[in-house]
Amino acid sequence: MLCAGPATATPSVSGPLAPANPHLGPVGTSTMHGDAGSSDVTPLPGPGTGPHEVTAFPMMAACPTVLQGSDGMIVSLCTTMIGQIPTIHLIDPKADATPLGRSVAQLPLAKGSLLGGVYAYLDNENRLVAVDGNRQLVRISHAQNPDGSWRLELADVIDLSGAVADDNVTGLAPDWDGNVWFATGHGTVGYVGADRIAHSIALPEGEQVQNSISTSPTGTAVATTHALYQLKRSGDEVVIDWRQPYDRGPARNPGQLSWGTGSTPTYFGPSTGSDFLTIVDNAHPTVSLHVYRADTGAEVCTQPVLSAASKDGSPSGSENSPVGIGHSVYVAGTYGYPYPTTPEGAGPAVPATAPFNGGMTRVDIDPVGCHVVWDNTIRSSAVPHLSTADGSIYTVTRDGNPSTSPLDGYSFAVIDSKDGSQIGSTPLPSTILNDTLQMSALITESGEYFQGTISGIVRVRAN
Repeated sequence: MLCAGPATATPSVSGPLAPANPHLGPVGTSTMHGDAGSSDVTPLPGPGTGPHEVTAFPMMAACPTVLQGSDGMIVSLCTTMIGQIPTIHLIDPKADATPLGRSVAQLPLAKGSLLGGVYAYLDNENRLVAVDGNRQLVRISHAQNPDGSWRLELADVIDLSGAVADDNVTGLAPDWDGNVWFATGHGTVGYVGADRIAHSIALPEGEQVQNSISTSPTGTAVATTHALYQLKRSGDEVVIDWRQPYDRGPARNPGQLSWGTGSTPTYFGPSTGSDFLTIVDNAHPTVSLHVYRADTGAEVCTQPVLSAASKDGSPSGSENSPVGIGHSVYVAGTYGYPYPTTPEGAGPAVPATAPFNGGMTRVDIDPVGCHVVWDNTIRSSAVPHLSTADGSIYTVTRDGNPSTSPLDGYSFAVIDSKDGSQIGSTPLPSTILNDTLQMSALITESGEYFQGTISGIVRVRAN
């Protein structure tokens, strides 16, 4: 499937990424959001604006987590369509197609909550680190057999059930000292260190964590349904550095999975790459981006976003982690996106449904606050990723009318980060089984784009 397009955007992204976390795999490919700080920024170039070759890998499973290690092998955590079983797939991007796409080995995990286990990562030994439905922190390695076949195997297990109890881990990330931090749906936050014991604290009752967590040399960031926190380890204890409440609105928005922010917190900044920490609130009718100093929690600025997509008077909202680099943050709108299910305890959406207008906003931080650089109406249906190598934002758009339908189409989209214009578009397989469902993609070391869908993975590469 081919589509021509103009030349790739001229790189115009300024600002550093945070130093590479030594306990993660390659920068840009070892976490769902690219790095420990959840910047959704990659130093790798994407497939450009076209023409493109598109290949669908049917997996019979939804694949929200697609990662690549230093050996080039892709590790994906998918949930089967039948039985809802979390299953790890090892994918050889160079192999011939198999009955499960290019999946050359599979390993099922114990079933947990809807978001349990989704936010896995690859460590510096190319092992997938996840928490299964039995509340076990697992490390899964892969290796090649003498006959050339591949295997996935359990390399390490640490029991978290004493700290997690009747709960599920929703966020997981390592810090710079090698501690593995976790957060649960009901608001327990903790870490596992060299002693292999889970140390944790409970956040205020009623505060849920329904997104992943982020780490930087400054600390560990957790966004609950009420507030943004930065925490750290002090001795064996977990302590709160600072807490900033935000406007969570009157109810859960349609197109969001919880009553509160939809953001995994994003570290970014012009000096260290983690000077600031940002989320989008759940204010009604217009949401705002909030930027804080990571070291003190002091608010830098608040800026309403996604106004272009809401000019007809419709509210705005975002379930996606902001993209952050240097002085710039990019926010994608998800208000009204038709999720087929929500986590337990999410509560009803008000209204129950709404049109999906989308929208994307770039906000720049300046010496006296922040301001909108551009605001568009692009209907992103996946987590956008920004390449510092080519200056482009890569995502998938949902085609059709704002009142969504199972017949809607999908397109691979390339956006110029300088002005927000769409500079490339290529049609993707367009059925309900190819819904990208606001899931994150992977830009590989070879410049290919792997996007999870509710039935497998779609690959886009330059032709």
